Amino acid sequence: MLVGERMSHPVITIAPDLPITEAVNLMRKEHIRRTPVVKGGKLVGIVSDKDLLNASPSPATSLSIWEMNYLLSKIKVEDVMTTEILSINVDTPVEEAARIMADNKIGGLPVMKDNRVVGMITETDLFKIFLELMGAREKGIRVTAMIPEKVGELADLTKAIAEAGGNFISFGQTAGEDPSNREVTFKVSGLDESKVKKAIDPFIEKITDIRLCCP
Repeated sequence: MLVGERMSHPVITIAPDLPITEAVNLMRKEHIRRTPVVKGGKLVGIVSDKDLLNASPSPATSLSIWEMNYLLSKIKVEDVMTTEILSINVDTPVEEAARIMADNKIGGLPVMKDNRVVGMITETDLFKIFLELMGAREKGIRVTAMIPEKVGELADLTKAIAEAGGNFISFGQTAGEDPSNREVTFKVSGLDESKVKKAIDPFIEKITDIRLCCP
């Protein structure tokens, strides 16, 4: 799965000389939290709702409403935008985008193609992907179990489910308690809880959690 398949597009961009009051209104209207700043077709920055709000006077200010509006009209997006921009290409794997966002503690990345901004990939887009990967909107028996770390164990486990009449809705794995095992989480349909337990018992070390789940 590549970023270009899951990014938000068409992308809403703003100019660096746009007053921040207009930028705030645009972002509220479009229900977005960050947007690329583009000048002459070139990406020159990115601005978030926090950047814009932090540039506004404090509610405790002694300025009048007219004075505040006048001052705000003088502040442009280029005055508050981030110019050290992280971006990715449309053919970047989504997990690489997630890693960059997590490592840099940011909520979104501009997506580029041929040096043009063509979209944004955000934490919301990644959450939607996670829901799909985990089968969160489908009903089934959800299992979390520890399995031995050895060649062929996953194949035996999935084969056992299939032979028992089960159908996989989702499947994922993470690091185990130590190098000798790993944790798998999967959801299956077509079997009840007791049949799932019976099918997987010869191939697991222990079941951490099992339940009929979602929606």
